Amino acid sequence: MNQAPPHLSESISRQEGAAVLVGVDFGLPHFDGELEELGLLAQTAGLDPVARLSCKRKAPDAALFVGSGKADEIRELALMHRASEVIFDQALSPAQQRNLERELGVAVYDRTFLILEIFAQRARSHEGKLQVELARLQYLSTRLVRRWSHLERQTGGAGVRGGPGEKQIELDRRMIDSSIKRTRERLAKVQKQRGTQRRQRERRDTFNISLVGYTNAGKSSLFNALVKARAYAADQLFATLDTTTRHLYLGDVGRRVSISDTVGFIRDLPHGLVDAFKATLQEAVDADLLLHVVDAANPHHPEQIAEVQQVLADIGATEVPQLLVFNKLDALPEERRPLKLVDEMELDGVPVPRLFVSARTGDGLPALREALAQRAESAAITPWSQPELQSAQP
Repeated sequence: MNQAPPHLSESISRQEGAAVLVGVDFGLPHFDGELEELGLLAQTAGLDPVARLSCKRKAPDAALFVGSGKADEIRELALMHRASEVIFDQALSPAQQRNLERELGVAVYDRTFLILEIFAQRARSHEGKLQVELARLQYLSTRLVRRWSHLERQTGGAGVRGGPGEKQIELDRRMIDSSIKRTRERLAKVQKQRGTQRRQRERRDTFNISLVGYTNAGKSSLFNALVKARAYAADQLFATLDTTTRHLYLGDVGRRVSISDTVGFIRDLPHGLVDAFKATLQEAVDADLLLHVVDAANPHHPEQIAEVQQVLADIGATEVPQLLVFNKLDALPEERRPLKLVDEMELDGVPVPRLFVSARTGDGLPALREALAQRAESAAITPWSQPELQSAQP
């Protein structure tokens, strides 16, 4: 992360990585008053949330997003906790970000930047790094507008970059546009290779399953439990970004299926990331079945399900059949445990089979394998149908 701006009015020592979290309630139903998810995002990015502040407004302030009075309160909070950064739970305009940094005297970032930073840290594959780089360049290009005053200097003349009288901001914008073009071209080549691999699987008549779900729902843990793989899994947001595909042998039908673990979704996932990760998310679009993994122990799981459904709609995967897999059964208190491990739940007005499992203990996994075997067998015989699942007592 960048250092605090040099024009601090207070000569105090800042604690590197200490961040004040700010959320503004505009009356939307998904507002996280405790800033719990933003705190997890900050910790995942390597920051230390030292203070949190929530406030209510009817609409964002055009200049400071929160208004001058609340900005003063945030500045005092940052001073008190020696914070070097302030993180907002909503997206800020370039002008609002610039004005806040001047007002607060510390670096200011928004939720979009924080998610991009995490993706940049976590991407491992060549494709993943290209996707993140594209999203970051697109985000940076918007920050050039009224963001840094030094970019308004004119450059040019004999022996220097740029034409006569060309402003620094115009030169930087051309450089970023050129980088975006090159990155898109490189990403297109990788996408073409992935498409070739996908067509090869289709020619082999492979039944394709994709794991989707909100970040930290336990997709990678479930993936490892099903295929005995060693994909990275951790109790943190965006533990894995790169798609991993393995074969799963279903003994009940004597058939192998292809199963893919994909990147997790999150509320307000930046559109640049959705666009950049379309090659990865294409696995979900082209799947024969989606295992929609849900953190059953999270009290906000209904909102998380809705967010996943929205992203699936954005990438054109709403028509792909789903199984709802409520994971982390072992984390549920006794009074919240289901009477049946297999039932149905209405999703966007359509009844969808639901299974309760624990990737950690293995509870419910036999029923899940049986459900997958039924789907694979049905797909091998007839066009897609919705076989009835037998209810199972815990």
